[in-house]
Amino acid sequence: MKAALFALLCCLAGPAAAAESDDSARWNGIWTAEGTLFSVEVAVQDGRVEVRQIESLGFQWSSGNASVSGASLLLEAEYAGVSGIIEARLEERGHAVVFARTCLPDYMVVCVLARNRQAVFRKAAE
Repeated sequence: MKAALFALLCCLAGPAAAAESDDSARWNGIWTAEGTLFSVEVAVQDGRVEVRQIESLGFQWSSGNASVSGASLLLEAEYAGVSGIIEARLEERGHAVVFARTCLPDYMVVCVLARNRQAVFRKAAE
């Protein structure tokens, strides 16, 4: 569960620069982690990615740079003493798979639990 939460939390960000693409508008809207109340609002506009907390389940996280390239969104994030790069991929309309691409230090429990795990987000609204 903590691994999925790390992926979910690290997917979240504040304002960050992004590379616009044809798919960037597909990210706009409210996204909810499947099977949870955890949700965020994503806005990609004028070369910027912004993710706002709607329901974070009380978890504290922070983020750095983000970028959109095609159907992928990359985000630098920190949570519970670890930092990493989170990748979210649009799989189909209104469905994205999120996973930790990197997680350091790799011996931390959050990183160990996040390894080879993914979370599914569904787009709830635009």
